[in-house]
Formats: sequence, structure tokens, C-alpha cells
Amino acid sequence: MTNEIKLDQAVAKGARAEALLDNELLSEAFAGLENSYTSAWRATGIDDVAAREKLFLAINIVGKVRDHLTAIVTNGKLAQAELKEVAQAAERRKRFGIL
Repeated sequence: MTNEIKLDQAVAKGARAEALLDNELLSEAFAGLENSYTSAWRATGIDDVAAREKLFLAINIVGKVRDHLTAIVTNGKLAQAELKEVAQAAERRKRFGIL
């Protein structure tokens, strides 16, 4: 698989991830999960250490999923910029007769 194909795939994947992050339903789901986990975490008893740890992990996992999607978006934008550079270099080579 050529580098340009991988870059195209990264661009497409980034666009899909950006669409997910822009999706109102998914944003509401993330916020709702964080709020419910935080409320449950605060409502735990003083001796319920295991429950607090599980809820703390759940809250962090929601953030990690969001961060992962954001990283994919960023990688897609970087891939898009790299594809643009490749196209510009090819155009310069063509313009100056360097094949």
C-alpha cells in the first residue's frame, strides 16, 4: 500500500471521527455518562472504595474515547496537509519537466 493511499485513509478516518465529535447525540451521550458517573461517584459511601475507583475509571474512559476521536481528527488534518504537499511537489516536478 502506498503512502498516499494510507494518507487518504487517514483523511477519511479523520473526517468520520470529526463527524462523530460534531454529532449532537454522541456529545449528549458523553456528557450524560460523565454526569451520571460523577453523581454516582459522589453518592458512594465512605467505605465503598471499590465503587469509587470503578466510577473514577468510567469517567476517565469517557474522556479517553473523546480524546482518541480528537487524535484521529488531528491525524486526518495532518494527512490532508501532507497530501497537499505531495500534490504541490508533483506539480512543481511536472512544471519543470522533472519526472
